Amino acid sequence: MTRLLVIQPDDSDPLANLGDWLTAAGAEVDIVRPFAEPLPALDGYQGVVCLGGEMGAMDDAKHPWLKDVRQLLASATGNRIPVLAVCLGGQLLAAATGGRVVVGESGPEVGPSLVAKRDVAWTDPLFADAPLMLDVMHFHVDSIDRMPPGAELMLSSGKYPNQAFRLNGCGYGVQFHIETTTDTVLQWAQMAPQIAECARPGSLDRANLDQVHADIAETWQPIIERFVRLASGELPMADRQRNTLPLV
Repeated sequence: MTRLLVIQPDDSDPLANLGDWLTAAGAEVDIVRPFAEPLPALDGYQGVVCLGGEMGAMDDAKHPWLKDVRQLLASATGNRIPVLAVCLGGQLLAAATGGRVVVGESGPEVGPSLVAKRDVAWTDPLFADAPLMLDVMHFHVDSIDRMPPGAELMLSSGKYPNQAFRLNGCGYGVQFHIETTTDTVLQWAQMAPQIAECARPGSLDRANLDQVHADIAETWQPIIERFVRLASGELPMADRQRNTLPLV
């Protein structure tokens, strides 16, 4: 069984649907809350998942454990242990490896949205078979302003182009959420009403969120299954030297 370390930086963002997809794909998950317990060594883990949270990626003064999370994500990626880092997790991965995270100049990005595949994604182990446009959930103020050196852009959108990147052929950071449930998003809207007001009218209604989460599951569960296969070694990692589409 493929053993994955799951880092949960905030109680408000649990593993939820992502946990169901990981276990359905045959993974064994160990959840660690770094604000309450130390991070374990990577020995014995075949992959790492890092979830989101309300804090900023560099808020070390309030959350000193963030430094340890960044170091672990950088170590895993550097040692070619597959990483899937979601929203804050993606920002932490970017910051840990030379990228830059700032308050987004275009304002908060909130609610259901679509992101588009870039060229590299068409030959990527996780995203090659995914549709051109992927359903996602946004709820963030900060953005990945500059990707790490050597990172490859995988997914993009009009408001914030750096929606997902791949690093060292095995580390994936995404600027959005895929793990949420309708109740999770509604809870965030209650916790941060000023941010929730930036969503399109009606987009955070329960019925709409239920449909959107069904669409997210249809798109992302197969991708998560491939991530587990990547971590197990069944699926080859991306070739770091081949970053363009094949010529026919």
